[in-house]
Amino acid sequence: MALFSLLVAILVERLKFLPSSWQCDRLLQSYQATFFGDKASLTKVMMAIALVLPALFIYVLCWLVSGMFWGLLSLALWVLVAVVCFNHKKQRDIFKKYMQAACRSDVQACYHYAAELDCSECLDAVSEQDLGIKVGQSVAWINYRYYGAVALYLIFLGPVGAMLYCTVRFYAEENARKSLELPLVNQVITLLDWLPSRIFAFGYALSGQFSEGLAAWRRHSLSLNTSARTVVAETALAAQPLPEVATAPICVQSTLALLVLSKRNFTLIVAILALLTIFGLVN
Repeated sequence: MALFSLLVAILVERLKFLPSSWQCDRLLQSYQATFFGDKASLTKVMMAIALVLPALFIYVLCWLVSGMFWGLLSLALWVLVAVVCFNHKKQRDIFKKYMQAACRSDVQACYHYAAELDCSECLDAVSEQDLGIKVGQSVAWINYRYYGAVALYLIFLGPVGAMLYCTVRFYAEENARKSLELPLVNQVITLLDWLPSRIFAFGYALSGQFSEGLAAWRRHSLSLNTSARTVVAETALAAQPLPEVATAPICVQSTLALLVLSKRNFTLIVAILALLTIFGLVN
């Protein structure tokens, strides 16, 4: 079910079938507003409930539909959760606007969209060339956080794991974007990101220049205190040889090179999942 659900989710995401009201972050925003109201007033207990309630709901649904109609309802639930968790139209639109601004040489707009694309870390690019590399690293990180991590949790923990990760990630993004101090969120997302980020980053090494990527992966991933973003971004940068400096005001070649690497890495994950499914190691 994991392979089929993942392939359907990728197809729906690429073809943009899912309406805006069913996008993952939009649903979680409605969930937060309906059940908990103001984020800033959440206590530790309420925050813990907010983080696990969607996953608990999916777990109960999986239990209720288990075995019904020859497993078709379970498959439908897997596909539905995968489709919702994989659709992130907002991030795609921001990246598209960044590329359009780069093509028309609008430097100020590029800096604006680059900062909006990845709110997890302050953008410290010192030049237009450096901006292209930084955005490329952001693309590598976003591909992990919005696609790679979700895929890994779906593969190994099913729709419950995927929903849990997406919920915690939503609150972590709200923390970073709105400078909130929500309890428990940063600790939980760090815990959830630790192992998957290192698995995904190793895929970057396999998908690019292995020796350079492996050296960077070993340097960062074996440290318990290194952030998940550092592991993913630095390994991707080391594994992908960047093209020569272009004459355009905003260099997008390095960004596109890291984007291609991210696509190869995700294709590698799907291929490995197919093999694991064939050998019966994954449902």
